[in-house]
Amino acid sequence: MRYITLVLFGVFTLSLAAGLASAQEAKIIVDGSTTVGPITKAFAQYFMSKEPNVNVSVSESGSGYGAKSLINGTCDVASMSRFMKDKEFEAAVAKGVMPVAHTVAIDGVAVVVHPSNRVDALTLEQLQAIYEGKIKNWSEVGGANVPIVQIGREITSGTFEVFNELVMNERRIAGNTETVGSNGAMRSRVQSTPAALGYVGLGFIDRTVKTVKINGVTPNRQTVATGKYPIARPLYLFTNGYPKLGTPLHAFVTLYLTEKGQEIVEDKKFVPVTNY
Repeated sequence: MRYITLVLFGVFTLSLAAGLASAQEAKIIVDGSTTVGPITKAFAQYFMSKEPNVNVSVSESGSGYGAKSLINGTCDVASMSRFMKDKEFEAAVAKGVMPVAHTVAIDGVAVVVHPSNRVDALTLEQLQAIYEGKIKNWSEVGGANVPIVQIGREITSGTFEVFNELVMNERRIAGNTETVGSNGAMRSRVQSTPAALGYVGLGFIDRTVKTVKINGVTPNRQTVATGKYPIARPLYLFTNGYPKLGTPLHAFVTLYLTEKGQEIVEDKKFVPVTNY
């Protein structure tokens, strides 16, 4: 009888230890958009301060790569600054993955120039023409007589996808357009190049660049929230199915619905989904 008791106690101890190890090893892997990055990194920092047994890692490989990571099962959350494409959904379903979107914030794609540039407003048509290569000099839109250095994002970027849809209407972008790999790189290039023109998410606007009005509307949280600013988009976290209630993953991807989550979104200069 004593032997059976010891065996049962041993089994219980091993089970408890395994459970504790599982709790200690719990992790959430996030990959995707550089635009959503400031939100997911801040969410991760706050979440881990409240849940020390959960490790949240955040990578910023771009929206397209975030979708691929979710499809391939190498991340738990794909952060994306655009909605998943039909072909991405098809690839996911073929692998038994069912993407579910969680809209965490609303963002505007701000058009930016060097602070010394006297141009402070463009129309959507002018912006399109610049990136098509039809308008080549700042003097054609009220600026100095210098060639425009237009800068874009790589094709795997969700920000590129939104710009391509809302500004370019899928028109071909001029071959001399420079390409950078992130919002931070875009800001750095514009702030160091007096003739540059680029675009970044609201969270990347600071004093080192100047925003340009589009169709007479300044990009900010209020104009984005009210729908007045014409280059705006939702930001997403995608998961494989809806996370099980009560799990760390569920708590993490629904953080945006809490008061603290909304505070973080606002602090990062984006628009909370509760602030339409």
